[in-house]
Amino acid sequence: MKVKTSVTLSQDVLEDLDRLVGRRGSRSAILELALREYLANRARRRREDADLEILNARADELNKEARDVLRYQVKL
Repeated sequence: MKVKTSVTLSQDVLEDLDRLVGRRGSRSAILELALREYLANRARRRREDADLEILNARADELNKEARDVLRYQVKL
């Protein structure tokens, strides 16, 4: 379901948007796509930040495991 809303933009941003959209395009479609991409990127960054926090919290343990595994490898 689509909901009508009002957004205030700077004049230069609106002009760039209009050039991008062209005569038969839809400002709403471009803005919706841009916002969806922004929200997806933000969600991905949050997940990556959470993963990094977990890795950092367990870095010593993971490094110890890696050193242990490397001891069993055959020297070339």
